[in-house]
Amino acid sequence: MKVIRMKNILVLFMATFLLVSCGQESGLNEKLPASEPSEPIQIIADSIKIVGDLKSFSVKRSLKKEEEGLQLLTFSFTAKEAAELPPVSIKFDFPSFDINGFWNPAISVDKVNYYSSGITSKASRYAPILSFYNNALQNRITIALSDALNQSEIISYLKEEDVKFHPQIRLFKERMPKTTSYEITLRIDTRNLPYHKAIDEVASWWAKDYPPMHVPGNAKKPMYSTWYSYHQNISTEEIVAECKIAKSLGCEAVIVDDGWQTKDGNRGYAYTGDWQPDRIGDMKAFVDAVHAEGMQFILWYSLPFIGENAKNYPKYKGKYLRYWDGQGTYVLDPRYPEVRDFIINTYITAMNEWNVDGFKLDFIGRFTAVEDTKLTKENGRDYASVNEATDALMTEITNKLTELNPNILIEFRQPYIGPLMRKYGNMFRGVDAPNNAVANRIETTNLRIMAQNTAVHSDMFIWRIEEPVEMAALQILNILYSVPQLSVKLEEIPETHLNMIRYWFDYWNKNRHILLDGDFIPSNPVANYPILTAVNEGHQITTVYEDIIVKAESGLKHLDIINAKASSSIGLTLDQSVSAHLIISDCTGKVLIEKDTKLKKGIQEISVPVSGMISVEIH
Repeated sequence: MKVIRMKNILVLFMATFLLVSCGQESGLNEKLPASEPSEPIQIIADSIKIVGDLKSFSVKRSLKKEEEGLQLLTFSFTAKEAAELPPVSIKFDFPSFDINGFWNPAISVDKVNYYSSGITSKASRYAPILSFYNNALQNRITIALSDALNQSEIISYLKEEDVKFHPQIRLFKERMPKTTSYEITLRIDTRNLPYHKAIDEVASWWAKDYPPMHVPGNAKKPMYSTWYSYHQNISTEEIVAECKIAKSLGCEAVIVDDGWQTKDGNRGYAYTGDWQPDRIGDMKAFVDAVHAEGMQFILWYSLPFIGENAKNYPKYKGKYLRYWDGQGTYVLDPRYPEVRDFIINTYITAMNEWNVDGFKLDFIGRFTAVEDTKLTKENGRDYASVNEATDALMTEITNKLTELNPNILIEFRQPYIGPLMRKYGNMFRGVDAPNNAVANRIETTNLRIMAQNTAVHSDMFIWRIEEPVEMAALQILNILYSVPQLSVKLEEIPETHLNMIRYWFDYWNKNRHILLDGDFIPSNPVANYPILTAVNEGHQITTVYEDIIVKAESGLKHLDIINAKASSSIGLTLDQSVSAHLIISDCTGKVLIEKDTKLKKGIQEISVPVSGMISVEIH
């Protein structure tokens, strides 16, 4: 993923648009000088302290200045004899100067309450990064940690007595095995660049230590998911019929979710863990039938679970981390080599016997130590650390499956979407947000900002068949900058809904080199990303979710503006007058207006139907 400055979008509310429109003859729309950028926040490395009882450990610090405003501060912990690292914090402060909001990988609704800026991360949970930006969406300070394997917490509350932020980076709160050494680097970026560019550069920094998995082309094509449409009540005949329709709409794979492995329909996992197709019967025939429709086949597994009623449960007794009460399942302990072999061979067998094309691996975050977990190598365990054992397990899964199929597809979902997880998976999906288009937009945008080339997928989207087609379309338009995962019963929805899906999926497939691989420009997280843009090779695609004016820079060849908001008014501003071919269409692709026209310099209002699009070819 490349990122560029926000100059391609002029973020103004329609109130401003009306004011400027009324004032065009009175000089109110004359260009005013832009405000000067604020001075960078200064962080003196010597002011950053380790706070807490180090016990038998000592700490050495080393500083490396990458460039002006970017520094790496490394802390090296050492002890003469192996011991558990005690909980400590890295603390410093900086003035609350020209800061308007923050971003972290878990951000959702409350983005301006600085007391809620905390992020807890580890290998299977988010990522250790916190970024503050100003009103122009420029980076003020972005802090990140090098260790994405072990748990850390980054919080930064505003102290009202001094109007300063006081970051606390808490280390070793989750117990770790005894050691004589540990090293971690704190990256501090106070450069004046777009906030998403600062975050993207952190992702590149992580990728040096955690090389991402290969992303095949099919990871970036629309898919059909069985979860919201069928839940656990799946059958070969119904899903193959859905695949036939989905393929005609532009989908290239089906994700067969939970339910294939058990006849139990109570939504728990008490019968999960044997991984035999109890509900399906002949899985090979099922996969072959899907392949015959021209679709790839991805199969769901809950990675760490063996249910209390599974035949495999007694086999691994004593090799579980915990029992998940209410779900009827135990969590396997990956520190046992026989546990890792069982999990790995489960997927190898599925590939060899059923010829599946990929896996949706769920609940990785359940691989975690608890208070009474003995962090030692004994009683058959060849790892002391659960985190390190999980890393070894996932690395071996990825390596062995890739040997069998270099283009294997592996999906993870939030919150296990951090830099370490990019080693093991090539598709990251937004967290469950059924029928919630705005939440899906927020979560997929959060992923896009940090995921780089890893394919970002939407949560499976659904809607009711009674909904007007324009409202149903919003489920797609809110996730246009990620890979669509469709999960409605296609045989039951109205023809107008099918036509709408076909139109937007066809548009998405033709333009995915822009939507996924172009310069992605997110807007303000505080406002739930009210406008999103991608640009590639002179083609700009902008989707507006609120009444905001879109700016097309001079030199642009093609501009598509998609109206994903309630009103039909689109505001467009140009740096110069242009001759253009203009097409306005509705949400099913029906052309309402097509003409050659002259678009004047400045702001103009254009009527575009809800969930429709205006396409401007500039001559």
